[in-house]
Amino acid sequence: MSLFGDGPGPAASGQGSSANLADILERVLDKGVVIAGDIQINLLDIELLTIKLRLLVASVDKAKEMGIDWWEHDPSLSSRARPAAGAVDGGPTTALEAENQRLREELRLLRDESRQAQLDRSPAPAETTKDDPAP
Repeated sequence: MSLFGDGPGPAASGQGSSANLADILERVLDKGVVIAGDIQINLLDIELLTIKLRLLVASVDKAKEMGIDWWEHDPSLSSRARPAAGAVDGGPTTALEAENQRLREELRLLRDESRQAQLDRSPAPAETTKDDPAP
């Protein structure tokens, strides 16, 4: 049985259909198939939601050949993927987390400087002696 209906059908050859299905699957994975579609939800001619679907079905080898290899760099999918550079145990694992940590430290320093400046500007309490009359 082929994709276009020429040849024996499933009733004529029980095992042949599984072999042909395997051939079709092999061809799809070898060449790759792109499926694209858009879903749009409108209410009274007002677009509420648009979903753009793009699906690529291909073998890993074909995907790598096309330059797609994101799964190799995702630590949750590959044991060979490494955390971001500079990450240590308990330290930041992404550039965003590292920047966040740096900005928090800078903010802490600015707050400390501001407190110190306020203390420097505040008048010192007047010292009284026993000879001075109380106000």
